Amino acid sequence: MGNSREVVVTGGGTGIGYAVAAAFAAAGDRVTITGRREQVLTEAATLLGARPVVFDAADPAAVETALGELPDRVDVLVNNAGGNTDFAGDTEEGLAGFAAAFERNLRSNVVSAALVTHALRDRLADGARIVTIGSIAAHTGAGSYGAAKAAVEAWNVSVAQEFGARGITANVVAPGLIGETEFFHGQLSDRRRERLVGNTMNKRPGTPEDVTAVVTFLASPAAGHVTGQVVHVNGGAYLGG
Repeated sequence: MGNSREVVVTGGGTGIGYAVAAAFAAAGDRVTITGRREQVLTEAATLLGARPVVFDAADPAAVETALGELPDRVDVLVNNAGGNTDFAGDTEEGLAGFAAAFERNLRSNVVSAALVTHALRDRLADGARIVTIGSIAAHTGAGSYGAAKAAVEAWNVSVAQEFGARGITANVVAPGLIGETEFFHGQLSDRRRERLVGNTMNKRPGTPEDVTAVVTFLASPAAGHVTGQVVHVNGGAYLGG
C-alpha cells in the first residue's frame, strides 16, 4: 500500500480521531475525515491537510448520500465516531426515555461503525485495514455505552471473518481514560479522575497519541496476521483476556 494509502477516519474532527488522522497525514497518506459538525470538521481538515465530508455516521440516508464524496478505494478505515451520548444531557422521563437513551448509545457507537463499514465494503482494497475504537467500558461497565462498546467487539469478529480471505484485517483498539478529549463533556469530577488514574499501573491518564500509536501499527503492513482482536490501551487498568 506504500505511502499513498486512502484513509477514512470517522469522527476525525477532534480528540482521538483528530490525532489518528494527523498521524496518517504526516505519513503521507491521503486522509478523509468525517463528522457531524461542519465548522469543527472544516477547521480540522484545513489544519490536517485532509478532506472533510460532513455526515452523521449513524444515519443510513446520510451515509448513502455521503458515499459520492468518499474515496472510491479505501485502504484504511478507522471507525472512531461515537462517544457516551448520556453525557449530552438530553434525557427523557420514564421507560420510553430510558429506551431512547439506550438506543442513542447503540446507534452512536455500534450502528455507526457497522453502517460505514458496510457502506464501504466494496471499496475496501485487498489487504485493507479496519480499526474500530472501542472502550474499557465494554468490560468495566457504563450502562448503555458499555453495552454498545461490548457489541462493537462482537461485531468486529464478524467483520474479521467476512473480509479475512482478502487479507483485510479488523481490530478494535479499546482505550481507558484519555485526557485532552471532549469525551466527558466537562462532567468528569476530580474525584472520579483520580480514581480512574489510580486504577492504572503507570498512574497517568492516556493521551490521544497513545491510542494513535496502536491504531497506526494495526493499520500497517506489519500487522497482517493480527485480526479479530481487541487491543487494550489503558495503562493496565483492565487486563484484557
